[in-house]
Amino acid sequence: MGLYIETRVRADLETLWERTQEPDRHQRWDLRFTEIDYLPRAEGEPQHFRYATRVLPFLVVAGTGVSAGERHRAGGDRVSALRFASPHPLSLLAEGSGYWRYVPTGDGVRFLTGYDYRPRWGLLGRAADRLAFRPLMGWATAWSFDRLRLWCEEGITPERSRNRWLLELLVRVLLVAVPITLTRLPLDLVSSYSVPLTVLGLAVAVLAPPSSRTPAARRCLRTAPARSRDPRLLATLERP
Repeated sequence: MGLYIETRVRADLETLWERTQEPDRHQRWDLRFTEIDYLPRAEGEPQHFRYATRVLPFLVVAGTGVSAGERHRAGGDRVSALRFASPHPLSLLAEGSGYWRYVPTGDGVRFLTGYDYRPRWGLLGRAADRLAFRPLMGWATAWSFDRLRLWCEEGITPERSRNRWLLELLVRVLLVAVPITLTRLPLDLVSSYSVPLTVLGLAVAVLAPPSSRTPAARRCLRTAPARSRDPRLLATLERP
C-alpha cells in the first residue's frame, strides 16, 4: 500500500475496536473526516457508508465506500478493509482502498493501517499528490492515530486533545512571531537582541518535543515491515 501508519495502544482490544468501527466515535478522532454515516444494508452484505470532509467553511467533499470486518480470527487479531471513492470534481482523491489491523500484544494492541488511492486531474493531480497531498494525508493519519491513542490510554477526549494541540501550536508560533515583532519597535536595546531571540524562538518552536498529552504524528511508525501485505478480506470487496 502507498501509506502505512502504525501505533501501539495500551488499551483492551474491544475498546479500540468500538472507537474505530462505530461511525459516531470514528469521526471524533480522525482528522480526515468530518462526518461518517453507515447506510442501510441487508444481512450478510458488506457495510456501505457515506463520508464527508469539510475542506473549507463553504466546501464539503463527500464520497461513498464499502467495508467489512473480521472480529474472530484464529490468531486472536482482527482486521477490517474498505474501498472508497469520491465523485466530487474538486476531490483530488478519486478512489482507493485500505485496511486496519488490530494485533493484540502483551500490553495492548498494535493498531496499523495501510492504504492507497488514485488521484484525479491527470499529470497535475499526480504532481500535487506527490508533493503535497500524500505527505499531508500521511501526517493527518498519524496525528489522528496518536489522538486515538491518547483517548484510549489517558481518557483525553479527541476534542480536548485537539484544543491542547492548537494551544501548543499557538505558543510555538508566538515564540517566533514575538521576537520578529520586536524588531519593529523603536527601541535600540530591544532591537539589538531581536535577532538572537528570533533564532532562539525558532529553535525552540521547531525542536521542542510535543507534550505527552498532545497528539503528535512523530510518535507513529511510518514505514511498513518488509513482509507487510494486504489482508485477503480486501479482495472480496467490490468498488462502491
